[in-house]
Amino acid sequence: MDTDLCFAPATEIRDLIRTKKISILELTELFCRRIEELNPKLNAYLALCLDQAVDDAKAAQDAVQKRETLGALHGIPISIKDLEMTKGIPTTMGSLLFKDRVPEVDSVVVERVRQAGAIILGKTNTPEFGQSGMTDNKLADPCRNPWNLERTPGGSSGGAGSALAAGLCTLATGSDGGGSIRIPASFSGVFGIKPTQNRVPRYGGYGRPAANHFSQSGPMSRTVADSAMLLQVLAGHDDRDVLSIRETPPDFSAGLTSGVKGMRIAWSADLGYAAVDPEVIRVAGQAAQVFQELGATLEDSKLELEDPFPAFFDVFTVATYTSYSHLMEGHRDDFTDYGLYALDNAARLTAADLSRALLQVDQLRRCMEMFFDDYDLLLTPTMAVPAFPVNQRPTEIAGRKVETFWGYLPFTYPINMTGQTASSVPCGFSSDGMPIGLHIIGPRGAEAKVLQASAAFEAARPWEDKRAPMV
Repeated sequence: MDTDLCFAPATEIRDLIRTKKISILELTELFCRRIEELNPKLNAYLALCLDQAVDDAKAAQDAVQKRETLGALHGIPISIKDLEMTKGIPTTMGSLLFKDRVPEVDSVVVERVRQAGAIILGKTNTPEFGQSGMTDNKLADPCRNPWNLERTPGGSSGGAGSALAAGLCTLATGSDGGGSIRIPASFSGVFGIKPTQNRVPRYGGYGRPAANHFSQSGPMSRTVADSAMLLQVLAGHDDRDVLSIRETPPDFSAGLTSGVKGMRIAWSADLGYAAVDPEVIRVAGQAAQVFQELGATLEDSKLELEDPFPAFFDVFTVATYTSYSHLMEGHRDDFTDYGLYALDNAARLTAADLSRALLQVDQLRRCMEMFFDDYDLLLTPTMAVPAFPVNQRPTEIAGRKVETFWGYLPFTYPINMTGQTASSVPCGFSSDGMPIGLHIIGPRGAEAKVLQASAAFEAARPWEDKRAPMV
């Protein structure tokens, strides 16, 4: 029963807490014991605050007993990605340069999680400044995948994906600047959604201020309804982020049972340029057919794009350079290899290079806007391959040589460039037992529709009972 409770949906735990059928304190202590047992094998957490979590749980349980007004996440154990600033809890951003930093402020994401009453268990592992699709850094051993400890859980929210798959938290915050929610969701067999750009405000200690073209915080969970609940807490305007969307967010949970009947949905196996493992195409393609069974129209998208990664990488690395290049003097050896790769790329760019890259971003954005004039959703595989061994990025996929840094994630970064919303839902397994994700992409502002379609697939092909072998 204890193990079952560690994997119970947040929506179920919320109801058990409010009806006084479980104790928040006992629940929190259960997660603390589980983390102490399994985290040394997984390195899912970089920092823990378990004593504080127990104290917070006592206060939260007292509020229940006194029949006080409870927040939307009251008493629910949650993890926070270590790119979010947390007052009084170490925040390293996956970098040796910040290994001893304890902030005096919370990011807006953490503010909202605390205000909603969640119990923070700790900070999940992330690559340096979130710059990699794997979760390794100079702070600790690489993060491991509960489905196979020799494999990566993905990145940059890899610690969050690993913790959820192992039952080390009920909810998790992630962030996604090039796929960093969807990559670990696919590799780790959990659910995650990248919201529309600027749906969740980005404020709180990201280094020197830089224009944020691609990065967006968002929820990760084991069920769609749980992510909808967390997204409701995280979304909404904040004056401290000049780009945050000013309109009131919709009710993300309202349409979860509405299905997809009548939707026009497109499928693409490669977007016209990606090298993709045939097994991934087969599993994701079969998953796409489920939407037709559910009453949607499914068509081949016929999208033939040119790989936009060079433009993406230039804009992405310039933001990193703006925030962190001042730390390179005298500390170059403290950076990771991939961190230096990104910073050095930005250092060689001219203003004209950046302007050309931003033009390509605008062109891709318009192309996808026009595409969604004809379709409600676009489906692709989330990743080009299943999770691979730690520190062994593929150099070849489906007989084609690929760039090791980004060849395995061709479907995720274009959606950061366009600012659209997209989820990754578990849709099957590889022949060696690793999870495979289906990528559900919607137009800007369509989180509710993406969640609705994700929930329909979840109901048709349930995954909640599928657990990693180590747990």
